[in-house]
Amino acid sequence: MEKSRAAASRDIQARAGDATRDAYIWATEHTETYNEHWVEEHRPSPYERFPQYDYFRDLFDTFECEQITWIEKSRDLMVSWACVAYLTLNAMRVPHRGVLLQTQKDDKVIQLVEYAKCLYRRQPTWLQDAYPLTKPVDQQPGHSLSFAAGGYVVGIPGGADQIRSYHPWGYLNDESSFQPDAGECYNEALSAVRGKVIFNSSAGPSWYADARRDIIRTTD
Repeated sequence: MEKSRAAASRDIQARAGDATRDAYIWATEHTETYNEHWVEEHRPSPYERFPQYDYFRDLFDTFECEQITWIEKSRDLMVSWACVAYLTLNAMRVPHRGVLLQTQKDDKVIQLVEYAKCLYRRQPTWLQDAYPLTKPVDQQPGHSLSFAAGGYVVGIPGGADQIRSYHPWGYLNDESSFQPDAGECYNEALSAVRGKVIFNSSAGPSWYADARRDIIRTTD
């Protein structure tokens, strides 16, 4: 009996490892996002897997290959979802691998963390069992998602001082063009983060837009 249980556990772990071996496979085959506009868009459900678009594969491959990724996004491409998916997967499958999600306001921070919770929640039960949480997902605080193996997803509002309490593996700065101190956040992230740094934003005149084009502005 013990041998059969051990074998079953190994089978589940092997299956889980195969399902989470890269972000594209996990996102397009084993979890789902939610869409608040599913009724207006005539979708069959608010929950759907990532579409199997080539740009998602390219984006996830870029995250793997680059330490620092800059993204200029347009709406409705699910880029923020993709960033959160990549970082959440790493926090979930690698013990003691933490990630920070930062954006301009507290309510938006909670929304980003909710993306991570949705992705965890919409996995099949056998994947949740393979990567358990410290407590059920609906009992986790609004700003965080903690895994039993030590990984975590934590959301913080804008401000370089918010980063200094952490030394995470990964960091996402979302909607950087709308954070007045995004440049200071970038410098702080370079000091604190040892894994992946992602800056992601829609258009807007800002430090982010200038930095993307190597523009240095001076004042008289």
